[in-house]
Amino acid sequence: MSLFEEFPPITTDQWKEKIHQGLKGADYDQKLIWHTKEGFSVKPFYREEDLDNLDFMTSFPGDFPFIRGNKIKNNNWQVRQDIKVENFQESNKKALEILMEGVDAIGFIMNESNMYTYEDLDILFKNIFAETIESNFVCGKASQNILEVIIELVKRYNRRLDMIHGSVDYDPLGDLTVKGNFDTDKESSFEKCKKLIETAGHLPHFKVIAVHGSYFHNAGATIVEELAYSLAAGAEYLTQLTERGLSINKIAPRIKFQFAIGSNYFMQIAKLRAARLLWAHIVKAYGPSNTSVTQMHIHSTTSEWNKTIYDPYGNMLRTTTESMSAALGGTDSLTVMPFNCTLGEPTALSERVARNQQLLLKEESYIDKVVDPAAGSYYIENLTHAIAEEAWKLFLEVEKKGGYLQAFLDGFIQKRINETARKRDLAIATRKVTLLGTNQFPDFTEQLERELDESLFKPHDFSEKHAIAKTLKPYRGAMAFEQLRYKTDQYAKTNKRPSVFMFTYGNLAMRRARSQFASNFFGCAGFGIIDNPGFISVEEGVKAYIASKAEIVVLCAADNDYLKISNEIFEKLHGKAIIVIAGYPKDAIDQLKSIGIQNFIHARSNVLESLIGFQKEIGVK
Repeated sequence: MSLFEEFPPITTDQWKEKIHQGLKGADYDQKLIWHTKEGFSVKPFYREEDLDNLDFMTSFPGDFPFIRGNKIKNNNWQVRQDIKVENFQESNKKALEILMEGVDAIGFIMNESNMYTYEDLDILFKNIFAETIESNFVCGKASQNILEVIIELVKRYNRRLDMIHGSVDYDPLGDLTVKGNFDTDKESSFEKCKKLIETAGHLPHFKVIAVHGSYFHNAGATIVEELAYSLAAGAEYLTQLTERGLSINKIAPRIKFQFAIGSNYFMQIAKLRAARLLWAHIVKAYGPSNTSVTQMHIHSTTSEWNKTIYDPYGNMLRTTTESMSAALGGTDSLTVMPFNCTLGEPTALSERVARNQQLLLKEESYIDKVVDPAAGSYYIENLTHAIAEEAWKLFLEVEKKGGYLQAFLDGFIQKRINETARKRDLAIATRKVTLLGTNQFPDFTEQLERELDESLFKPHDFSEKHAIAKTLKPYRGAMAFEQLRYKTDQYAKTNKRPSVFMFTYGNLAMRRARSQFASNFFGCAGFGIIDNPGFISVEEGVKAYIASKAEIVVLCAADNDYLKISNEIFEKLHGKAIIVIAGYPKDAIDQLKSIGIQNFIHARSNVLESLIGFQKEIGVK
C-alpha cells in the first residue's frame, strides 16, 4: 500500500490535459479517436471508470449470459484439423496420424451428394476411439444420412452415447446465402432440421444445425455485420423449429455457430464474447427451462478473406494472431487454415505448422489455463459492449424486416455486405488498409512461375441455376493485386520483365524516401526495381536510364528540385520512357503538367488503378 501511496491518483481530465499538450493544438478527436468501420468510435485510452456502466461486469464464467465463456475451470478448446474424404482408408490413416500429433477434433469433409453406409464410416473410424475426440462432418444435405450411420456405429461398438461429441453441419439458410436456394425447398429444409434434432436425441453432445458466420466474414462483412446476421440466422432457426413443435430446450443446444477470425486482434476477441452475450439473451426470450440452454457453441476458423497467394509465409503471422484472438475470446474449437491453402491443397509442412500454432498457444503460452483471460481489461470489455450494442441494433433491423430469411430474399443483407466489401476493396487499393506483401512492402524477388487457375483471383460464385435470391460471394481482399502481379509474371515468361528505374537526385533524405515509396509502389505489380544511390546531373541519370532499358523512369527528388530537372529529362526521354514523378508537388503541378508530365504517384493514389494503367501502357495483358 505504501508503494501506491507514493503515486497520487490521476484523473481522466488530467490525462487528457497531458495528451492535449502533446498534440500541440491538433484536434484530439481527429488524431486519436478511431472511427471504426463497425460503426462506433474507440478512445485512445480507457480507465476503470469506463467499466461502471457495463451491466455484464458482475457475471462469472459459466453463468448467464456466458460473456465470460461456457467453462468454469479452464479455457481449453479443441484443436481441429479437417480432412477431405475421398478414400476411406487413406482418410482413416491420416486421421490416426494427426490424432497422434495433438489434434483432438477432426472435421471430415464429405461429398454431400453421396450416400454413405455403415461400412464406409466403419472404415473411416477404424482404430479411432470416438469417445475421446470430437467428430465433425462437413456434409451439408448428407447430414441425416451420416447422423443415422454414426448412431448405428456408436451402438454397434457399444460406446457411451453421452461421451460422443461432434456435429454435422446442415445449414439450409447457409445454402440460401451462398447458393441462392434451399437444397430442396423451404418447408422440406426446415422439416429436415427438425428430423435431425429428433434423430440426435440420444446424443446429447452432438450438434446438427450450423450457422456459418464465416460466409458473411469472407464476403467482406464487418465484425458487426457478421455477428448480427449470424444471430439473425440462428434466431430464424429457433422461430421456424419452435413453430414446428420443437421446444427451445431441444433446438438451441443443437446449433453450432461457425465464425471466421480476422486479424483485428482485440476486436475479434471481443466479437466472440459479444456473440455469447447476445445469443444468450435471444434464446432466453424463447423461455428455456434453464440458462444452460442459452449457451452458444462456437467453432472458429482463421479468416480466408485476408490470406494471400504471394508471400504466403506471411499468412502464418496472420493465423497466429487470429488463433490467439479465438482462444482468448473463448472459442470451443478452432481450425487454423494452413498458410498455403490459398494455392489449393496444403502440404504436410503447412498442416503441421497450423496444428503446432495451436499447441504452442496451449503448451507454451498457457492460454488454455485461465478462464476468460480478457476479463477486466478496460479496453476489451468496452469493445465487447460496443460490438454487442451495434450488432444488436442491426439484428433488430433484420427482425423488423421479417427475420433473416425475408431480409435475405429481399436483398437487404447482400446489399449492405456488398457495399462494405466495396469500401474495403477501395481501402486496399488506396493503401489505407495494408495487406503486407501484397499492396505494401512486396517481396521484389518473388515470382510465380507455375500456372495458376484464374479462379483463384475471382470471388467464389456458388450460385445455383434457378436461385431464388442473390448470393454472397466469398473472396479474398488480395485478389485484385494478385491478379495484377500474376499477369506480370506470366508476361515475363515470354517477354522482358517490365522494370522501373529510380532517377534519384538532390536532397538525400527526400530522394531516398521517394525512391523507397516508388519501389514499393511498383513492386506490387511485380515490376523489376532498379534503385540508384543518386545522380549528380541529369545527363548522368539519363545515360544510366538508357543503359538500364527500363520501361518506366520515376523522378525521386525534393519538390523544389522537380522543376529544375523535369524539363531536361522530359526532352531527352519523351517517347522513350513512361515518366513518373514520386510525390505530388502541388505548387509545381501545373508547370510540370505543362511540360508534358502526367503521371504522379503519392500517398493518396489509387495504387491498384494506377498500376493497371501502367501495365496497359507497357503492353502487359
